[in-house]
Amino acid sequence: MSYIKKPAVRHPSLQANALGLTVRDYEGAMSTLCAGCGHDSVTAAIVRAFHELDTPPHLIAKLSGIGCSSKTPTYFVSGAHGFNSAHGRMPAIVSGAAAANRELTYIGVSGDGDSLSIGLGQMAHAIRRNVNMLYVIENNGVYGLTKGQFSASADVGSKSKKGEANTQSPIDPIMLALSIGATFVARSFSGDKAALVPILKAGIRHKGLALVDVLSPCVTFNDHEGSTKSYTHTRKHQLPVIEADFVPRRSPIETSQAPGTVQTVTMHDGSVVRLHKVAADYDPTDREKAWSFLHARAAAGDIPVGLLYIDEKGTEMHAGNKTVAQPLSQVPFEQLCPGSAALEALQQHYR
Repeated sequence: MSYIKKPAVRHPSLQANALGLTVRDYEGAMSTLCAGCGHDSVTAAIVRAFHELDTPPHLIAKLSGIGCSSKTPTYFVSGAHGFNSAHGRMPAIVSGAAAANRELTYIGVSGDGDSLSIGLGQMAHAIRRNVNMLYVIENNGVYGLTKGQFSASADVGSKSKKGEANTQSPIDPIMLALSIGATFVARSFSGDKAALVPILKAGIRHKGLALVDVLSPCVTFNDHEGSTKSYTHTRKHQLPVIEADFVPRRSPIETSQAPGTVQTVTMHDGSVVRLHKVAADYDPTDREKAWSFLHARAAAGDIPVGLLYIDEKGTEMHAGNKTVAQPLSQVPFEQLCPGSAALEALQQHYR
């Protein structure tokens, strides 16, 4: 982790949000990642998303596991709560924290190694529970922190920096999430901030788990000819499915899009995700059609990007467990632990 602070200089032209905070107030420590790393671009997009949503920094909780991606929470929102967990265990920590305090905005940052290998079961169950969080996978196809071995997301035939070709089938987090009931699934590219920021904003406001798979090339170990996770390959093969603008209630964004080409999805809090359809037959609210479309495009070598699926009718973890509206962290101990007599009465119900 980096603890080098950025200079406390505030440019007079920086615009303040509704809280009176500038984008600098949502930054963190200086990055120690390789120069040009895609993860730093993701960090910049996260900073912008929280700033534009007027999210109070002290009501944000950022969590991660192990890997280059899991270092990045240090580099944004220094005033937020933070927890760097064991390898692959971030989803369980978020689940527990969200169960105890539902008032915080949770963001978990992970990588393809952290989430798709040792943490695969953890991620899957967080999706099943529909934990109210933004789950960002910074996907580069390698274990960058341990010198560039193939990760579980590396495509068959993709070559390492040494020239070796991967022979094992990849795990696609998007297809996996769709198959187990995810309510918000998106993919973006770290080099396309204009598309990534509104997706992150929509994911933050989504009630439930919002999975955002961000293709984030590793400039040191996986940005060469033959890699399917390089900048060149991603820019050449990415296929925009929809262009998403996130429209908060307080500041609607006008559009000149022709009638009939825009689909709007109203979020629980009244905010709106406006979907500018590129593929005329693509419906991001139909799980089966989304699955079929993504499967067909992957077979053709395309990389669909955008908001790929959304279900605003899904049951978030607290609703599913019928928890009280008050955060459990604020409930008096006497109510949380009413004593042996109350436990005995509860057990009688199951006898």
